[in-house]
Amino acid sequence: MAEYAAPLKDMQFVLKHVVGLDQVNTLPGWDEVTEDVVDAILEEASKFAGEVLSPLNATGDKAGATWKDGAVTTAPGFKDAYWQFVNGGWGNIMAPVEYGGQGLPALLSTPVEEMWGSANIAFKLCPMLTLGAVEALHRNASKELQERFLPNMVSGKWTGTMNLTEPQAGSDLSLVRTKAVPQADGTYLLTGQKIFITYGDQDYTENIVHTVLARIEGAPEGVKGISLFVVPKVLINADGTPGATNGVKCVSLEHKMGIHASPTAVMAYDNAVGYLVGEANRGLEYMFVMMNAARLGVGLEGVSLCERAYQRARDWAVERLQGRPVGVAGAAKTAPIIQHPDVKRMLLTMKASAEATRALAYQVSALLDRSRKHPDEAERRRCQAVVDLLIPVVKGWSTETAFEVASLGVQVHGGMGFIEETGAAQHLRDARISTIYEGTTGIQANDLVGRKVGREAGATMKGLIGEMRKTVAGLAGGEDAELRAIGSRLARAIDALERATDWIVAVYANDPGAVAAGAVYYLKLSGYAVGGWMMARAAAVATRQLAAGEGDAQFLRGKRLTARFFADHLLPQVDSLAESLMAGGALVRGADEALV
Repeated sequence: MAEYAAPLKDMQFVLKHVVGLDQVNTLPGWDEVTEDVVDAILEEASKFAGEVLSPLNATGDKAGATWKDGAVTTAPGFKDAYWQFVNGGWGNIMAPVEYGGQGLPALLSTPVEEMWGSANIAFKLCPMLTLGAVEALHRNASKELQERFLPNMVSGKWTGTMNLTEPQAGSDLSLVRTKAVPQADGTYLLTGQKIFITYGDQDYTENIVHTVLARIEGAPEGVKGISLFVVPKVLINADGTPGATNGVKCVSLEHKMGIHASPTAVMAYDNAVGYLVGEANRGLEYMFVMMNAARLGVGLEGVSLCERAYQRARDWAVERLQGRPVGVAGAAKTAPIIQHPDVKRMLLTMKASAEATRALAYQVSALLDRSRKHPDEAERRRCQAVVDLLIPVVKGWSTETAFEVASLGVQVHGGMGFIEETGAAQHLRDARISTIYEGTTGIQANDLVGRKVGREAGATMKGLIGEMRKTVAGLAGGEDAELRAIGSRLARAIDALERATDWIVAVYANDPGAVAAGAVYYLKLSGYAVGGWMMARAAAVATRQLAAGEGDAQFLRGKRLTARFFADHLLPQVDSLAESLMAGGALVRGADEALV
């Protein structure tokens, strides 16, 4: 079974020529992030992903994480890989410099994180959540709490978690019951239960820093009464040394469809000592820092799984001999199945989907960097607005696409795809959760149509549509017939996106339920349209480089092929999604529940 090989050429192409590395490494503090430095980091990351993490993926899936007598044991090899990861400096790429991090841009961290997800998504979840906890504390906690916890979290000596969900409070966090009782010394004692806590316990590190939503006694009902606390597994003495074990423990692990090597814990808090982060009753606001980071990270898992499922299916299709291809002149009686038109169609769908979701995720990362460091305040605000608009699209569309791609991967394998030994089924099982945790696709879609489009009358989306139309104009006016065809398809997709956006703006204020009924259609529509825009931009660059005799000609022809395939085979879905959005709300809402 072939191990994962990072698609370095595509990553480097998108970074340098499509999303604008030169617009990030010219920002204050990042002038040393040159193309050579980026290439060196990506090369080393690809080695670690392929040589250390990828070989543990299948064995971790089989062995899983286990729980016994209140303690978790991770899958064989994972603890050693974690410390190789930490000692290699991979865990703190984006972490704040003042606490030992490297402070590198998100645009560089994103392809590195993509590699971890493709190689071993269960392993990747632990550092992803630790980094989210670091960001939440760095932005919202007191200096005292930061100095107590961040250095060891940034170094990887300790890990971090996000504790939101309770048995009665899944996505509805207004129902959180975990209570926090204030103490005379300024700490709080937390009591309650949390479920679905990724890496809530592990055997990697001596301490785990839990960030926990809870309600202080007497706080207002609903989300306005939720506060955020830091609750370490092991208390820290005044001199910084480990103290007594805190009143928090893992009482069991969930038995899951996939990501078996990632311990998903049920956590019990019994008068556990906690420290208030920021101000009381602003916990949900603070936790959203972690949630947005996690949503971008989970969306990137979609990219990772698209790529890994594609690689496995492609390798199988090249080697598997089966039947004579239809309509292929001179084909052998028994040929590699990659010659069969339908298999070729599936592989192109998988490859184009991986490339489109990747480019979209990288684009958002570049905008995130500009929103943080650009010297012009108006440009920072503009970039942040586009980031906020597109994060639910990255999260929702990329993960839904990953599940479809992983399913195609099983189909390419035929009957052997249903057999665990080929590895195709693991990608399908692992991909299923990505559409659910950190907010289901429906939650992402409601966020998109409500907070990001409806409430601002579509201003940010319309601004983005204007940028997309500039690309169409450039393609339409060129001499290359292939680019003109891609531009024509993209123009129709943008028209559909604009039509759907105008409909939401007109309807949302008076009838938000009608919009909510088709919100997922709009999210997918947005993903295909913006993804198609990214593919068109890539095709334009590839065409210019081919004409100039630059780069790898075969790779560049491949970029043109996948862009044209995306335009012809995937972008046409946008029209039907727009029609479904605008036509189906009344029927859905009016349906008798007894008939559903």
